[in-house]
Amino acid sequence: MSTNYKGVDYFNLDELLSEEEKMIRETTRDFVNSEVLPIIEHHNQAMTFPKELIPKMAEIGLFGPTLPEQYGGIGINNVAYGLMMIELERGDSGLRSFASVQSALCMYPIFAFGNEEQKMKWLPPMARAEKIGCFGLTEPDYGSNPGGMITNAQKCDGGYVLNGAKMWITNSPIADVAIVWAKLDGVVNGFLVEREFKGFGTPEMKGKLSLRASITGEITLQDVFVPEENLLPGVQGLKGPLSCLNQARYGIAWGVLGAAMECYATALEYSLSRIQFDVPIASFQMTQEKLVWMLNEITKGQLMCYHLGRMKDNGTMKHQHVSMAKRNNCEIALTICRMAREILGANGILDEYPVMRHANNLESVKTYEGTHEMHTLIIGEDITGIPAFRVS
Repeated sequence: MSTNYKGVDYFNLDELLSEEEKMIRETTRDFVNSEVLPIIEHHNQAMTFPKELIPKMAEIGLFGPTLPEQYGGIGINNVAYGLMMIELERGDSGLRSFASVQSALCMYPIFAFGNEEQKMKWLPPMARAEKIGCFGLTEPDYGSNPGGMITNAQKCDGGYVLNGAKMWITNSPIADVAIVWAKLDGVVNGFLVEREFKGFGTPEMKGKLSLRASITGEITLQDVFVPEENLLPGVQGLKGPLSCLNQARYGIAWGVLGAAMECYATALEYSLSRIQFDVPIASFQMTQEKLVWMLNEITKGQLMCYHLGRMKDNGTMKHQHVSMAKRNNCEIALTICRMAREILGANGILDEYPVMRHANNLESVKTYEGTHEMHTLIIGEDITGIPAFRVS
C-alpha cells in the first residue's frame, strides 16, 4: 500500500467541495487508514469479514448517512456519500459492499417504500448497526433478468407464505432482516423477512477468489410465513428493486475510484523507488505512459461522479446516468489495477501490496449490480429508443 497516501486530485476538485464534504471524506479516510488497512489482508487471506469494524463504521455514520436524523441518518448530501464510498473501497471492496447493502439496498427501500411503523422499527437500529440487513433479488437462474424470478408469495390469513431461493446475497449469513422480492399474483412485491421466521435459511457461499473479505450467502425460503405488516406497502413491480439497485450503483461508481486511486498511488510510489538499469523505473517512458493513463482515467471518473452527485442532489439525475458512471468507472478501475500490477512486476502478486486484492475484487464489482454489458444496453436503449435486451 502507499505509505504516504494523500488522495489523488490532479484537477483540484477539492476546490469544488464544501468544508463539510471534505471533513466527511477525511473522517472516513482516517478510519480506513487506522482500522481497515492494518487488518484487511489477513481477512482477505482467511476469507473472513472484519465484523469488529461494524460498530466503528456505525459510529462515524457510514450506514444510511443520507437519511434524515429521525431515522438514524446524518442528513449528508450525495457527493459526501460518494466520497465516503471512495475511501471505504480504497480499504476494500468488501467494506464498501457491506455499507452499500446496509444503506442503499436495505435502509433505502424501507425509507422509500415502508410505512412509518416499519421505518421506526428498522432504520434507527440499522444506522447503529444493531440490526444488519441484506437484499434478496438475484436468483440462481435469474441474474440480469430479475423479472423472470420464480420466488413467489401466496396470500394467507394474516400474511403471506414465501417460497423460493436467492443467490449471491451480500451479508445474508449475518443479516437480521432480508428485503426479499417475490411475485404475488404475478406482481413483484417487497417483504421484510426476519431472521427468526421459520423456513428462512442463509447458507454461506464458500470458495470465492474475489471479495474474500466479504460475507456472501444464499437465501432459502421454504413455506416462510411473513405477517401482513412486513409487506412493503409503497411499491409494486420491478421499479421497486431496480430503484434500490440504482442507489447501490451510484455508490459503486464512486467507490471503485478508491480502489483505482490506491493502486495508482502504490504504483507511483513503487516506480520511484524501484531501481533497474541504475535508474528508477519511473524514468522509463513506458512506465510514465501507464501512470499518466491511470491518472487521466481517474480524473475523468472523478469529474463524472462529482457532477452525477450534484445532479442526484438537485433531482436531475437519470438512472441511465448512473449506468454510464458504473460502467465506465468499473472498467477503468479494473484496468488501472492490472496496469499497477504490471508496474510492480512479480511483486505485484504479493499481499504486501493491495494491487491483486483490488483487482480480484473488481472482477466481481464489475459484474454485480448490473454487468458491463447490461449497462451498455441500458444506455443504448436510451440513446436509440430500441431495447436490445431480448432478441426475437
